[in-house]
Amino acid sequence: VQLQACGGGLVQAGGSLRLSCAASGRTFSTYVMGWFRQAPGKEREFVSAIRWSGGSTYYADSVKGRFTISRDNAKNTVVYLQMNSLKPEDTAVYYCAADNMLVVSSIRNALEYDYWGQGTLVTVSS
Repeated sequence: VQLQACGGGLVQAGGSLRLSCAASGRTFSTYVMGWFRQAPGKEREFVSAIRWSGGSTYYADSVKGRFTISRDNAKNTVVYLQMNSLKPEDTAVYYCAADNMLVVSSIRNALEYDYWGQGTLVTVSS
């Protein structure tokens, strides 16, 4: 499984960015695709996740109402993270991750994901 994240950049507070994660290497119909982030000096934290099958979505409280995760049904292997109303505290390297058949209790745990992309930097200026 290969994951490639892109779409990061520099944006002012209140602005928007859309991250993309392109997945390849197998069929992902039973997979959960997640986004995590890691700010300097902090641990990696859960941001959002989506199940390919059924499209159930999950969000961290800190981004709920501002970020939206979605999948590209036509391409079948791309997941997006639309980030609106960005805040300086959203500054981090964002990683996409994937794993197969995660139960709900595991979705927010980075240790449960076997596959990771390389990360894309999001910087939000105040």
